[in-house]
Amino acid sequence: MKILFLTHSFNSLAQRLYVELTRLRHAVSIEFDINDIVSEQAVALFQPELIVAPFLKRAIPESIWRNVPCLIVHPGIVGDRGPSALDWAMMQEQAEWGVTVLQANGEMDAGDIWAFESFRMPPVHLIKKSSLYRDQVVEAAIRAVLTAIERYAAGGYRPEPQDYTRPEVRGRKHTPIYQSDRAIDWQQDNTHTVLKKINAADGFPGVLDKILDVDWYVYDAHSEARLTGAPGKIIAKRHNAICRATIDGAVWIGHLKRKPDSPTAPFTLKLAATTALESYCADRFDGVPEVDYDPFVPVRYDTYRDIWFVQKNDVGYLHFAFYNGAMDAGQCQRLQQAYLKATQQKNIKVIVLMGGADFWSNGIHLNHIEFAGSPADESWHSINAMNDLALAIITNERQFTIAALQANAGAGGVFLSLAADFVFARKSVVLNPHYKSMGNLYGSEYWTYLLPKRVGTDYVESLTQNRLPIGASEACEMGLIDDCIALDRQGFIREIEQRAEQLAHAADYTARLQRKVQQRCQDERLKPLQQYRDEELQQMQLNFYGFDPSYHVARYHFVYKIPHAWTPLYLAGHRRIKHCL
Repeated sequence: MKILFLTHSFNSLAQRLYVELTRLRHAVSIEFDINDIVSEQAVALFQPELIVAPFLKRAIPESIWRNVPCLIVHPGIVGDRGPSALDWAMMQEQAEWGVTVLQANGEMDAGDIWAFESFRMPPVHLIKKSSLYRDQVVEAAIRAVLTAIERYAAGGYRPEPQDYTRPEVRGRKHTPIYQSDRAIDWQQDNTHTVLKKINAADGFPGVLDKILDVDWYVYDAHSEARLTGAPGKIIAKRHNAICRATIDGAVWIGHLKRKPDSPTAPFTLKLAATTALESYCADRFDGVPEVDYDPFVPVRYDTYRDIWFVQKNDVGYLHFAFYNGAMDAGQCQRLQQAYLKATQQKNIKVIVLMGGADFWSNGIHLNHIEFAGSPADESWHSINAMNDLALAIITNERQFTIAALQANAGAGGVFLSLAADFVFARKSVVLNPHYKSMGNLYGSEYWTYLLPKRVGTDYVESLTQNRLPIGASEACEMGLIDDCIALDRQGFIREIEQRAEQLAHAADYTARLQRKVQQRCQDERLKPLQQYRDEELQQMQLNFYGFDPSYHVARYHFVYKIPHAWTPLYLAGHRRIKHCL
């Protein structure tokens, strides 16, 4: 079937739907919903049988939905209408929520229902809205959209009209959520309430709050069980996060974005909280103590950690839960130090790189690069720090390393995972093994060594040039990863633990490790790793410091979320055909 995506952006849901539908042999093309004329032109060019809207911020024009069936993916239960659906569900602490696929008509979210899938809502103080969207919402949406398409393709199915007289229809029309609805009162709100308000706004737009007499949007909150202080006071900092006291405890805040002084003021960036405050409020932030932690010491109480290590049955599990999967130079260096220390732990035969629950890794931290005094220098510093981390993994001769991708990975994060001896991923994981969409960035992380070894020369060009996401199943088929595992997150982790322990206790473990070392020595004789690195960095130096500004322009548009002026041709297949003609 010819299916056109009309979407505000190619976000995590749109990417996962693209992977699932192309796997089912549907012809999928993508158009960013910029304005009515552009959308109408896309429909005329592609002539789709069906339109799917994974993520919209405005209504589909009547000129389209009158002529082509349009399925809207709404992150709400049956009857729920209006914006801020997930925000309100979290603020109201709903026990159950869902995704509805409905047909577009003349009224927003009021069309007939083609499919609905529900899910249990995690406790709101334990999950961010962005995490909820990428996990529970995406999984429910995939099931619902596939059901709706199957029903449409079969013919004869009549979608159900929304009927508010039915007692099972619990959803209602609601208004947008405003900052006043979730403003934090530090003198009255307990830790649970503060976490709920921040989590329900995570990703976008954040909770507007005043810190050190400056207005900030607040993101990335974590509970703290032991530190206390005067409510509202910043009582500690830890690497990239600050700790702020509540009336019954404290919360860590990982990221901040300064509110512009006026509507015409320059854009601001979402930054690590300590980076943001030290830049704008350094003179009033110096007295806040740094409360460090040891990633190798078990912690049995709530606190904030972005790197931690767990050892069990001769296996070491190294977790690195970086916000949005972005890794700045300091985080790369700390993770490298943790990995090297893990290799020296007693009785460790296998190290498992767990990443985080939201992302495994998305490579270098573009926001921090953009914010730096010299983005070119910071880019160079960051990619070298990432390379040092990859080198430590590639050259480890003491243990086997497993990359366990429980969540999506992109750009340098994908190639970092290939530094491991084995790569396993959940079947739901989406990979973006390319750099070129960031202004023709060449990339490093020893990808010119690692990628051909896994997929052969035939796949190298298509993977790095196509700029399209691939699913774990497809990655496994081409050899990019070793296996994809069709289990939920907890099931995946149990399976990884079992496989890691089997490897650690294998009768031929020593012989296998020796073969690994011999292969690395042979590879080094053929072409040293330093030569791969030098060649990659020579290209990266041109990206960072050369005459072509495309990397810097693309990064600027990405971090400031500049609206698209057109849909890139690698997504808009219907426009590639016209372009070729």
